[in-house]
Amino acid sequence: MTAREDMLAGRPYKPGDGELVAMRKAAQGLMRDYNATIIGDKTRARTLTQLLGTWNGAVIRTPFHVDYGKHIHFGPDCFVNYGCFFMDICEIRIGARCQFGTAVQLLTEDRPRERDSRAKGVEWGKPITIGDDVWVGGGAIVLPGVTIGDGAIVGAGAVVTRDVEPGATVVGNPARPLPPKS
Repeated sequence: MTAREDMLAGRPYKPGDGELVAMRKAAQGLMRDYNATIIGDKTRARTLTQLLGTWNGAVIRTPFHVDYGKHIHFGPDCFVNYGCFFMDICEIRIGARCQFGTAVQLLTEDRPRERDSRAKGVEWGKPITIGDDVWVGGGAIVLPGVTIGDGAIVGAGAVVTRDVEPGATVVGNPARPLPPKS
């Protein structure tokens, strides 16, 4: 197994592996190029096609930040507002017509809880899956391994630590469902 295979499978791996460093360096160059553009620049589509696993025409405001980019897959008609961080050591799969507010963080990476294990420099991750027609409010953070169901809403500033049911609205830290409206 390569470090990349271990990483994508959610197994412990060393992020300093040469292939992974080269992939992050390539992603950083593409992010630099993309983040230097403005709306209407002709290079945007080419850069996002090279950076992302599946771009699908998503409107992504700059600045936009990723680890690798290649592990991020957008469905059609998505919108990502300014200053978002999609950290993709594992896959991030986003359904159709999803919208992300300013400064949203999708974080697939995780680290050991024990000090001695952290000192060894390993990490791992879990994928994030987001269904169709999801709205994630500004400043929300979605943690590793979370699935957000179709039509759900994540309130601004929420920290999503567990799965969100389809059609649910979650708010707070940690995010909890709001009771349904009567």
